[in-house]
Amino acid sequence: MAVDIHPSTHPPLPPTTEDARLSWLRLLRSRRVGITTFYRLLAKFGTAENALAALPDIARAAGVTDYIPCPEGVAHIEMRNAARHKARFLAITDADYPAALRDIPDPPPFLWVTGDISVLSRPMIALVGARNASSLGMRMSRALASDLGRAGYVVVSGLARGIDTAAHRAALDSGTIAVMAGGVDVIYPVENDRLAIDLLAHGLRLSENAMGLAPQARHFPQRNRLISGLARAVVVVEAAAKSGSLLTARNALDQGREVLAVPGHPFDARAAGCNMLIRDGARLVRDARDVLELLTEDAARATTPEPPTPDPTVAPDIPAPPPEKRSLRDTAQLHSQILNRLGPSPLPEDQLIRDMGLGANAVAPALVDLELAGRIQRQAGGLLSRNS
Repeated sequence: MAVDIHPSTHPPLPPTTEDARLSWLRLLRSRRVGITTFYRLLAKFGTAENALAALPDIARAAGVTDYIPCPEGVAHIEMRNAARHKARFLAITDADYPAALRDIPDPPPFLWVTGDISVLSRPMIALVGARNASSLGMRMSRALASDLGRAGYVVVSGLARGIDTAAHRAALDSGTIAVMAGGVDVIYPVENDRLAIDLLAHGLRLSENAMGLAPQARHFPQRNRLISGLARAVVVVEAAAKSGSLLTARNALDQGREVLAVPGHPFDARAAGCNMLIRDGARLVRDARDVLELLTEDAARATTPEPPTPDPTVAPDIPAPPPEKRSLRDTAQLHSQILNRLGPSPLPEDQLIRDMGLGANAVAPALVDLELAGRIQRQAGGLLSRNS
């Protein structure tokens, strides 16, 4: 019979001790445990230690007989690497964890951060754009970052070549955050090694990925959702029609952030993405005043109180307990129904649940089973796809 993943009667305990942080690290680094499964396991079993002990039985119920959670030795190595690079383990239950990230659909359970952690409590604006930026694009990025910094905003970007690099450099004195695609200790590209060190004086480097992990193509979309999630607004300076910067803009819209874009010449491919965003309703940016004006308008329109900050000790998006256990036959049929509706193209989990006509309480435990069995894969933004 499938093991049901649902909240316990007590909220998950924050990792206040070194052993608890090690268990959180082991749980999230365990094979086929993504962010959603992490939260469901933590809510079900109360602590990461209990969840780790239960994982082999859960995997066995899903048909995986040789499942072993992340070994303690592997987690200890990551912890030692973090200490060597002065990186701090920042759990979602910690007061310093950026409040804006708790608001996105799939907030990282913890982050590795190194540098001046105080910048996480200040308002942020993201500047992103092309790696092969034009001279005008670089000038625009520097001007925006400098002026927004003087206005009190921390500039968030991805430490990439081009627009990102120009934005970080211009905001070194006012505060800037580099969101890393790999480990927080792995500088990419290598020519930004000096910049990555310099920004620690008035900013920080941040990553949800393991220490020492070299960035790969699949890490960048995940990284981009954090860039937009941290910021009140995302400004795209230059971007091709198909680019990571446009993915960041789409993430921003999904997360309820403002999207702005700098226009460019129609014949310049590096401006195609920005011009498309403006055509589709993004605010046109001529200088930092346009960005600040939009944020002021948003504040003026806020006639109702802000919703309360989510309780950091409560795991987000946890389904309610199912009314009853399912038989093996019912579980197998439900697994087949889910797999038949999924393909290699990602599908939102809530859409899958609506299409199936079943409650989230029934479908969520089955998704955990299939993820642990390697039959499905979770992606950023609550997307699901079927593994071949």
